[in-house]
Amino acid sequence: MEYRQLGRSGLRVSVLTMGTMTFGGRGVFGNVGNTGVDDARRQVDRYLDAGGNLVDTANVYSGGLSEEIVGQVLRGRWDRTLIATKARMAMGDGPNDAGLSRHHLVRECEASLRRLGTDHIDLYQVHEWDGLTPLEETLAALDDLVRAGKVRYVGASNYSGWHLMKALSVSEKHGYARFVSQQIYYSLQAREAEYELVPISLDQGLGVLVWSPLAGGLLSGKYRRGQQAPEGSRHLSDWDEPPVRDQDKLYDTVEELVSIAESHGVSPAQVALAYLLGKPAVTSLVIGARTEEQLADNLGAAGLRLSEEDRKRLDAVSAPPLLYPYWHQVKTASDRLGPADLSLLGPHR
Repeated sequence: MEYRQLGRSGLRVSVLTMGTMTFGGRGVFGNVGNTGVDDARRQVDRYLDAGGNLVDTANVYSGGLSEEIVGQVLRGRWDRTLIATKARMAMGDGPNDAGLSRHHLVRECEASLRRLGTDHIDLYQVHEWDGLTPLEETLAALDDLVRAGKVRYVGASNYSGWHLMKALSVSEKHGYARFVSQQIYYSLQAREAEYELVPISLDQGLGVLVWSPLAGGLLSGKYRRGQQAPEGSRHLSDWDEPPVRDQDKLYDTVEELVSIAESHGVSPAQVALAYLLGKPAVTSLVIGARTEEQLADNLGAAGLRLSEEDRKRLDAVSAPPLLYPYWHQVKTASDRLGPADLSLLGPHR
């Protein structure tokens, strides 16, 4: 297992992170998975034995049950593991039971610590943007949690480019603990992160954790043009996360994945994961699985190396269109583009 520095921090994390959204299965999260304690322990055992060192959860997953299961499974071996969790989503029906206010963040951090059964969280991430709470309040509360020793590092998730840059500026202005990472959706099915989020990570020294790198299973090779979707699947029907805006492009991408996978003697999922691990700014991929077999297959991606030709084929079939102002920059500013700009515009010059 390879380890990479998480942004500008001194923390080293494995290139594959154990995702735990499937743990619990309470409420709407039963649509994702319903892994109980025993199966969760076996999955985490396999992950740790493979060299993984970062387990990612969130307070909202199964209404806190995922955190409880993670705490039970990791009891007695916190020295081998880094724990990441998140807060922002609604945890009740009250007017202050959601958002990034000081009230909500501090209360939810304390609740997460109790459920996890630990005295600190290694990476505490704001799960989503809150446009009503001043950033100064949110970032001051996170800074207080760091200074109190309850949180080691802070990160963002699902922010836009301007949200992220504004937060970094506020932190710098006030001397608050700075986001070291962002957790984002990024996959061969949808590469919109390359417009702003990858360049800002390169420019500002942020680590990138990728959620749903297999697009919720769409890139597993089980969804093929002209074939019936797997039994029990809701993708490409009434399930819209992640949304599929161009089915033909998705199917074309899957065909390339299948072809490359066959040439390497591996699964399409491993190829899709290995592709992302070779992209700029990417630190780690959050992989979750309904079964141990799926997890074992995903873990195999850590050792897969794609050829330059493989990458070119996948780049071409999944390339996002150049939106404004990027097409204009290619036409008129190609003589003065920096490394962050080139992560998107380099292939178009």
